[in-house]
Amino acid sequence: MDINNSISKNDWQYILSASLLIIVFILTDLIRVFDKEILYFVPRLISDQPHRILTSILVHADLNHLLSNLGGIIITRYFLIRLGIESRFFYLKFILICSFFNFFIIWVYEKILSYFLNFYPNYAALGFSGIIYALFGFLLLASFYGKSRFLGKKISLKSNYEVQKMLKTICTLGLIFSFLPEVSLLGHISGLIAGFFLFLI
Repeated sequence: MDINNSISKNDWQYILSASLLIIVFILTDLIRVFDKEILYFVPRLISDQPHRILTSILVHADLNHLLSNLGGIIITRYFLIRLGIESRFFYLKFILICSFFNFFIIWVYEKILSYFLNFYPNYAALGFSGIIYALFGFLLLASFYGKSRFLGKKISLKSNYEVQKMLKTICTLGLIFSFLPEVSLLGHISGLIAGFFLFLI
């Protein structure tokens, strides 16, 4: 199956996403226009500062963190093309919906911890990897079963055994990597779960 990797009319979604991450990194880490800590996901602050649900996916710990997530955008574009995506807006819609879905999953997890263990986690999370893992989860299921529509709009994803094998490997290695220090295991797992749920709607 030949894949056309040239820039297409639908690639503005990926370019826009990557550009926004790069611009925020320049503003926060290079020229330091503002402190990126005001953008982090911090559970105890979300009720008063709900903007952090969205802004936290735009900031990164360092250049390596940013580059790995830019690579994730490139990889997900490749898989979407291999699966035959037919949508001009799927990527951006997925990002917006997934941000809130990830937050909901983490909120449920924190409520369970606080109710059963009387423990409320205190941490800060940042980065686009939760979205990338959600896309991996969504595309993994699509590679098995196909997916014709998303939120009522045609996307025409076809099952694909080769993509399925690659995504199973990536997801497995990614979850193993998530156990390393300073990597958000919760963010990656909640992303995968969100991707699975979004596939079902």
